[in-house]
Amino acid sequence: MTKILLLSDSHSYIDDRILEYAGQADEIWHGGDFGSMEVIEQLEKIKPLKGVYGNIDNAKIRSEFPEVNRFFCEGVEVLMIHIGGYPGKYTPLAKQEIAGKAPKLFISGHSHILKVMFDKKNNLLHLNPGACGKQGWHKMRTMMRFVIDGAEIKDLEVIELGPKF
Repeated sequence: MTKILLLSDSHSYIDDRILEYAGQADEIWHGGDFGSMEVIEQLEKIKPLKGVYGNIDNAKIRSEFPEVNRFFCEGVEVLMIHIGGYPGKYTPLAKQEIAGKAPKLFISGHSHILKVMFDKKNNLLHLNPGACGKQGWHKMRTMMRFVIDGAEIKDLEVIELGPKF
């Protein structure tokens, strides 16, 4: 059983609440737009970090994280792309990756819109944790946590961190 904290779009912002939730997880996954190496360094001090770079991330971050990250967590294949869209509205890159081999779990960020959708056509779960940072048009800062137990994704929770102001 692996406890996952999923966040995205921190835009250089991190606070004690994010770090507290990170400490409760087994792994931290970040869907891009870290914004700074300081965010990465603080998260990596706590737990193993997986992620992708986002459109605002600099060359250093892009050298540390891929644009497309495909990996297994226990029995679940995961595909993560910062700008990936969502079921019915995938980006060309996401369509290509999913068509090649659909994962069980597809994660994207970028939109700052928290989304949980099941894609019946590709038999996958799509998650976008919204934005945990303070930059962007979103009003509520959000993250997600869930458990991967073998081939099962369960106990999904939305974490509201409060208004961005």
